Amino acid sequence: MKCPHCTVNFHDNWVESYFERGNYHVIETLDEKKLYWFYRTTYCPECKRVVIEVSQRDSKASAAQWRQIYPTGASRGPVSPEVPKDIAADYLEACNVLPISAKASAALSRRCLQSILHQAGYRARDLAKELDLLLSEPDPRKAIPHQLRETVDAIRHFGNFSAHPIDDKTTLQIIDVEPHEAEWCLEVIEDLFLHFYVAPAAAKAKKDALNAKLAAGGKPPAK
Repeated sequence: MKCPHCTVNFHDNWVESYFERGNYHVIETLDEKKLYWFYRTTYCPECKRVVIEVSQRDSKASAAQWRQIYPTGASRGPVSPEVPKDIAADYLEACNVLPISAKASAALSRRCLQSILHQAGYRARDLAKELDLLLSEPDPRKAIPHQLRETVDAIRHFGNFSAHPIDDKTTLQIIDVEPHEAEWCLEVIEDLFLHFYVAPAAAKAKKDALNAKLAAGGKPPAK
């Protein structure tokens, strides 16, 4: 997993237990079913900090839906300064609300994705059509890499992620997604940051440095 504190990947080793009140589990009832509260922790060997998640389930449940409660946000940064501030702000907010609401995170990711596409010149009736324009880009200099094409294409199937238009950017549509789908959306956005903003800036910096050397040697700039 990726540590939500320092963003370094490590092999998670969860230690699970249950909450206690005296000698009893903390129990709630729902439709005559006893629900138990559990917690689990893991430790990041890089930053030496702990991650804590909680879950509520009945005693016979074999699988659990865990919710991260510490740290409260999902740290995935830092965001490169080349990324426009408004887009970076949506992305960071999507990261922070992910442990609380996958739906809210996906809605912010969706707006962030559409903003990236609009800045790149891909505009259509809705996000699905804009993604089609991106995936069918005929210019090889602008086309996204094959691996990124596959992931961008895949997110269109996440709970109608791309089906509805966003007419008013101050209004976010809530879309049903699974937590892992919302996290995947963030990863796709990070890859798009690299493609549209970080890599071009790095290439320009290298070319500028080369041209500075050429100019110092009395040679014409590189084309």
